Amino acid sequence: MISSQVIKTSIEELKSITKVDLCVLDLEGNTVASTFEPNDLSMSLITGFVNSPADSQVIGVHHLLKILDEGELLFVLDARGSGEDTYMVGKIAVSQLQNLIIAYKERFDRNNFFQNLLLDNMLLVDIYNRAKKLHIEVAVPRAVFLIETGNEKDNAAAELLNGMFSSQVGDYITAVDESNVILIKALESDDNYEGLNQIAETIVDMMSMEAMMNVRVSYGTIVGELKEVSKSYKEAKMALDVGKIFYAEKKVTAYNTLGIGRLIYQLPINLCRIFIDEIFGSNVPDEFDEETLTTVNKFFENNLNVSETSRQLFVHRNTLVYRIEKLEKSTGLDIRTFDDALTFKIALMVVNYMKYLDSLQY
Repeated sequence: MISSQVIKTSIEELKSITKVDLCVLDLEGNTVASTFEPNDLSMSLITGFVNSPADSQVIGVHHLLKILDEGELLFVLDARGSGEDTYMVGKIAVSQLQNLIIAYKERFDRNNFFQNLLLDNMLLVDIYNRAKKLHIEVAVPRAVFLIETGNEKDNAAAELLNGMFSSQVGDYITAVDESNVILIKALESDDNYEGLNQIAETIVDMMSMEAMMNVRVSYGTIVGELKEVSKSYKEAKMALDVGKIFYAEKKVTAYNTLGIGRLIYQLPINLCRIFIDEIFGSNVPDEFDEETLTTVNKFFENNLNVSETSRQLFVHRNTLVYRIEKLEKSTGLDIRTFDDALTFKIALMVVNYMKYLDSLQY
């Protein structure tokens, strides 16, 4: 429902232009918003007008007009003044307020529509019927972005996103929980994933610069039908979780680039435990120190090249070899060989995934 503040702003703007005082009252005669003090207005007159079939009525200096929504009476407008000009200003005010009511109702209905669409709470026939009623294009390429903000900053994030993206081009911003803001982005037929990544990076940068917010952004795949928007949302949600577990250093995570992290995320916990037990036995490493992790990650980045890794780490080749051999003694894996390196990489990711699942239980 449209707020009294919006109504007040609208009639005050009209008064500043026309110099005609306006007052909006509910069906019980209570003032919703006014540019003058309506103390002299008899409640009985309002009651009588509400119950009459007439759309307008003049009582002294009070020009009363009905404000309708799809034929239903919502408010009464009182334009105070004499002459036809006052009546015309009242008609203009009624038209403007009725359009605002429709716009706000449509906005609320769209929000409800997209929330139910994302959560798969609608039948296929309802999706198309409601989309037609709300003037939402069906066959438009779209992708869903998920912006993790933290509970206390959702409103600020939504306001900033509303300034960046426009519903006039088909973009829509909503939320289904307290931790994330959702952007349903309408795309052109030639848009690609490189463009989606640029949008996500822009959101991260704008949130940081304009609102001092440290956010994470994920996005799903491009879908061509409105009914598939929930699929892109689920993908974005998975990408956000997988990114936090396996790619914590990244602020932007795309579903189509999750790689092996997506595979591990979908494994049953019992299968993960069996795998770790087969690799490490009873010597499962609880934690690796920062030096070991840095060494291993840099070694993998350089495709198991000892010389290049030692150069980039600014350590002697023998020092690097010593660290690798020390890791081999504790884990039984020689990461200088491809098979052991691959096994260690996967095992490390599985251990992180198991820790993530354990953290959810507390």
